[in-house]
Amino acid sequence: MSSSLLHYREWQGQYHRPIWAVLPICRGALAMLLRRRLFWALYAFGLLLFLMFFFGTVLLDWLESQVPAAPVQVGNFKTDPDRIVKLVRQGLRVLNGSQDTFAVFFTYQGTMVMVMLALTGAVLVGNDFTHRSLAFYLAKPMSRWHYIAGKCLAVGVVVNLLTTVPAVLLFFQHASGDINYLTDPDFFRDGSGRGPAGLPLLAGILGFGLVLTVFLSILLVAAASWLRRTMPLIMLWSTLFLFFRLLAAILVDGLRYDPRWRLIDLWNDLCLVGFTFLGFEEGAMPLPLPQPQMFEAAIVLGGLCLSCLTYLSLRTRAVEVVR
Repeated sequence: MSSSLLHYREWQGQYHRPIWAVLPICRGALAMLLRRRLFWALYAFGLLLFLMFFFGTVLLDWLESQVPAAPVQVGNFKTDPDRIVKLVRQGLRVLNGSQDTFAVFFTYQGTMVMVMLALTGAVLVGNDFTHRSLAFYLAKPMSRWHYIAGKCLAVGVVVNLLTTVPAVLLFFQHASGDINYLTDPDFFRDGSGRGPAGLPLLAGILGFGLVLTVFLSILLVAAASWLRRTMPLIMLWSTLFLFFRLLAAILVDGLRYDPRWRLIDLWNDLCLVGFTFLGFEEGAMPLPLPQPQMFEAAIVLGGLCLSCLTYLSLRTRAVEVVR
């Protein structure tokens, strides 16, 4: 019997290596997520902090443009408008575009990232184990690592949409107001801010986003493949990023234990590593003191990633596949 009678048709496209299977897996996971209204509601809520930073900077720039150049007489006193604006900017250092701006942004935006990942983990990964569709992926000519990489890439897209992309937009907003902010790493030499500017600051923003992307994507894929359902995943996520944070604060700040007990606070570990990318020196980071060393936090994060990857390898290997 000829193949035409069986309604088979020959593949006309270009053949690719199995590594390209990562992209369709990522695209399929994101397509399922983007069709849900809950995701867009959470994403819109997650952009509120970005809008506060964005329009706060716009408001300060507008206020500075409206201030008259000459001193203003108010009763028996002369006021210098430029000095007032500088005092306002010093009081609102978080909006000056320095490393402090992005440290505060990443720190507070992390709360929304945790909520988003806890609520979407079951959609991105857990349903494949619940409905036993993982065997469909593994029956294709690709390895389990291609599946894991595709799911991690999908989670990484969500993390970057909430953190790295808004932070880069804030960076270029400040650069559009003064080109020296983009070209001069010593832009804050006048004391208006701390740390570098220009390309070193942009590299630090991307580095912080990369740390969040790699760690959170691996951790979420491993957690969702274990628990599968949304409510157990929320409970685990709350334990890792809320309970352990409170426990670390009690042990170190309250009971005066060794600062290394803060290593159980995973978000604190992420901030230690990420703030190093932003140019903060150890001891000068906007974190409660005392703190462990940065390399200790990096070792904890790296060890946890390795453990999650080991579990994912064993978990996907246990799936029965008929090829």
